Amino acid sequence: MENRRKISCFIASSLDGYIATADDSLDWLFKVEGEGDAGYADYIKNVDTIVMGRRTYEWVMEQENGNFPYTDQECYVFTSARTGSDNFVTFTDEDVAAFTDRLKKRPGKDIWVVGGSQLLHAFLEEGLIDEFIISIAPTLIGSGIPLFRESATEQEFTLKSVKQYGQFAQLHLTRK
Repeated sequence: MENRRKISCFIASSLDGYIATADDSLDWLFKVEGEGDAGYADYIKNVDTIVMGRRTYEWVMEQENGNFPYTDQECYVFTSARTGSDNFVTFTDEDVAAFTDRLKKRPGKDIWVVGGSQLLHAFLEEGLIDEFIISIAPTLIGSGIPLFRESATEQEFTLKSVKQYGQFAQLHLTRK
């Protein structure tokens, strides 16, 4: 039987489609009244591999005072500035298609592309994202780092569900 590992993106966005300000701030996001963990605990139970870009990794490490929060998962950081691994992550600049093919051939749970925008774009350009769970904050920030970058590729997803968590609207979409 073929392994059915999904690659998903569980992320928050402003109403105008940004995941952070230009200086990587999420202050606007933390001002919005949420409810519980917006399904994060259930989501992460099905994830054993986390993939993120270098800027996201550095932001997480700064926010967590150097304590990496995903110690129960295998983690990869895409960067051309560093190689090898540390206690919790493997640094790579591998082609995303080859990387994904290798991961999906191994048994395991789902794969979470955390961010950022550049890495997500690379996965989307290769048609590798199977699922989105996007929590939309009712805040316009005007500019910043977009969730989706301009692309010549049209991709279709199916709306699986819409949930409300406090002031957040969460869309769950799966690839058609």
